[in-house]
Amino acid sequence: MHRAGQNGPSAENSGGASLGSLVKRGSILSLLTLGSRILGLAREMAKASLLGTSALSDAFSVGFMLPNLFRRLFAEGSIAAAFIPTFKEYLVHSQDREADIRAFLSGILSLLTFLVSLAVGLGILAAPGLVLLFRRLEDYRETIFLTRLMFPFLAFISLAALFQGILNSLYIFTPSGMAPIVLNLASILCAYGLSPYTANPARALAWGILLGGLLEAAIQLPFVIRAAPRFGFTSLKRAFKNPGCRKTLRLIGPTVAGMAAYQLNDLVSTILANGAGRGVVSSLQYSLRIQELILGIFAVSLGTVLLPDLAEDAKTGRWERYNERLITALNIIILITIPVTFFFLAQGRLLIRLLFQNRLFNEESVRLTYSAFRFHIGGLLFIAVNRILAPAFYAQGDSASPTLAGISSFGVNIVLAALLAGPLQGAGIALALTMAGAVNTALLLLFLRRNPRIALPRVLRSALGYTLKLTAFSAAAAAPVLLLRSRLNALALGSGRVIVYGAPFALSALIFGAAGIALLALSQDKQFRALLGLLKKRRGGPRP
Repeated sequence: MHRAGQNGPSAENSGGASLGSLVKRGSILSLLTLGSRILGLAREMAKASLLGTSALSDAFSVGFMLPNLFRRLFAEGSIAAAFIPTFKEYLVHSQDREADIRAFLSGILSLLTFLVSLAVGLGILAAPGLVLLFRRLEDYRETIFLTRLMFPFLAFISLAALFQGILNSLYIFTPSGMAPIVLNLASILCAYGLSPYTANPARALAWGILLGGLLEAAIQLPFVIRAAPRFGFTSLKRAFKNPGCRKTLRLIGPTVAGMAAYQLNDLVSTILANGAGRGVVSSLQYSLRIQELILGIFAVSLGTVLLPDLAEDAKTGRWERYNERLITALNIIILITIPVTFFFLAQGRLLIRLLFQNRLFNEESVRLTYSAFRFHIGGLLFIAVNRILAPAFYAQGDSASPTLAGISSFGVNIVLAALLAGPLQGAGIALALTMAGAVNTALLLLFLRRNPRIALPRVLRSALGYTLKLTAFSAAAAAPVLLLRSRLNALALGSGRVIVYGAPFALSALIFGAAGIALLALSQDKQFRALLGLLKKRRGGPRP
């Protein structure tokens, strides 16, 4: 049985900063994340079908948002910023000290369990007060019930995040890619399967969220047992005395503050959206779900596989490779997000109709969702770049810089959202979030200058030049889509929804993709040629 304390990363895992090494490890995770995000969209489609943009839909959105906020505070952000770099240090410098790794993991498990259990108990008790923040909710009592029902989700998903951090530090990404798939499947099955037996469909969706969180942790546990030293619970006194736990807690402090600012963006934005009119809260959630589909496939997956590499490079002083990995990751993100942004600006309304439109999700729902989506998608590049830049700090053990950037962008977002929510409704709130993302990106780049070992001028020259090039290419590729849009939309009139909206959308994507690929090929784009080389190598490689 493999033991993390006895074996360091393989040569394959630790070597090379090339495009191939990132793509190879990220491709499987991206495919799994694609499946997860598609199922996430299917979950939103189920929600749209059962709830539309009704008062009950707003109640579910708020009820899920509150435990989800604490999940990101305790779980995802803290694991990325504090746990992985600390655990990586044990793996690099204490490879023959399995007992130390076991003590560290036992301490982290005990601390995490104590903190999230406390948060769940307090959240359930405080649910009426928390929901009071949303005074204009039409179904106040149901929102309280749904909040209390879904708060234990925090405990399950926090354990899942810890297991993911352990596995990712050991360059094992597949189980953590499978876990969200299980969550979304459970949500969809419960939404339709339990709706006839619950007071309303929102409660069926809530039970699915709870079950899915439990399954996310359960599916990763066997892999953790196999890959890591055996560990379990220990006393809180011993956990607090453990040097690795103390270091993790020191890193977590700023991270929680930064994540709190980031999540308060969602909270305050939701409060403002609730005051902007009926259905605005839900329309923002639908819009963000589409944005998260794109981010999850590429930016989140790339950031996930990048962090262990950057952390190892920083711990071992291999800064040239660190810089090359960072440049490569940013170029990949630019190659993906800028064309996607232009295409969805051209055909976003069609996509929303294809995914969500039904009897309850009517023309007004489409209008509300698209008005937010066009501004959300405009900020795609900033959010994706932030997902790459943040691990660059976490890998150095620096959680303070992303925290300061997050708090600053939070302030920008709240001020702008308060100013724009009235005249622009959900569109104003989405625009505020995009502008705050741009501020966050600028601050992260500014803070990178503090480390002289990071070749920031070279990083910026590469990123800015490639951004300008891809912007020009994407605008050119979008031109024929815009010119032919009305004709394409008229091709399948009178058919079912999937054909009416799906056929023009697919044809538009083919036209846009063909034009973009032609421009990349004619310009002999370096990143594009490297990706083609990887594909040819895989197709022509040895077969068993």
